[in-house]
Amino acid sequence: MSIPLSVIVIAKNEEQRIKECLETVYRWADEIIIVDDESTDRTRLIANAYTDKIFSRKMELEGKQRNFGVSKARNDWVMLLDCDERPTEELKKEITEILNQDNGKYIAFWAPQIAYLGEIQLKYGGWSNPHIRLYNKNYVRWSEKECDVVHPGIHIEEGWKGRNLKGSLIHYNFVNIEDFVRKVNRQTTLEAIKWHLDGRKMSSGKAAWRTIDRFLRRYIGKKGYKDGYYGFVAAALSGFYQWLAYSKYREIKERRIYIK
Repeated sequence: MSIPLSVIVIAKNEEQRIKECLETVYRWADEIIIVDDESTDRTRLIANAYTDKIFSRKMELEGKQRNFGVSKARNDWVMLLDCDERPTEELKKEITEILNQDNGKYIAFWAPQIAYLGEIQLKYGGWSNPHIRLYNKNYVRWSEKECDVVHPGIHIEEGWKGRNLKGSLIHYNFVNIEDFVRKVNRQTTLEAIKWHLDGRKMSSGKAAWRTIDRFLRRYIGKKGYKDGYYGFVAAALSGFYQWLAYSKYREIKERRIYIK
């Protein structure tokens, strides 16, 4: 029997992954909503086998896209799911119990991640940190500020609480190292734009410190070295993210590159 939960999936050209993603929530949640960013592949065709609530909407801001999907939900409780994520059976059982025993105390929940680089599980390095994935739409909203082109903030109505879940969400973060580098390249462009629009002050010294600090925290502080060579690669690319974002930020300041 399905539970009163609306699963929101934001997608763009995800024909390789969306079927497996939707299989994990089909007939468990009583509603699946797809917000498709004008895909040019078979994403919508595949999704149509699981839901008729498919909305085509060009991505402007991530927060706007998420809020739009939530606005189409008939249930109060919503779950955000990316196409590279899979809820474990333990997580689904825990969410089912929460919705069946809802006492109104908590209105937002963060799920820990089981992160992968290809077939390698990144057990250390901070890659398993929880992300908000389940919440009551009446009390939570994503930021839609112009500067929030990446990593938007959330607004939780004052006086309400959230907590971490015990069950995990499997996250296939990166297909391989090439995919990792591609995502770092894309995300750092957005990060640089965000810093510029937000009026943030960055210097080469601060960027260098953040680069070294990020690497050391992931590799040493959070024991990424226990994941062997790929733990080192993941920590190194995570640190390089900071320097690359700064370099692009500097290009924006000096040459107006990346800004339309």
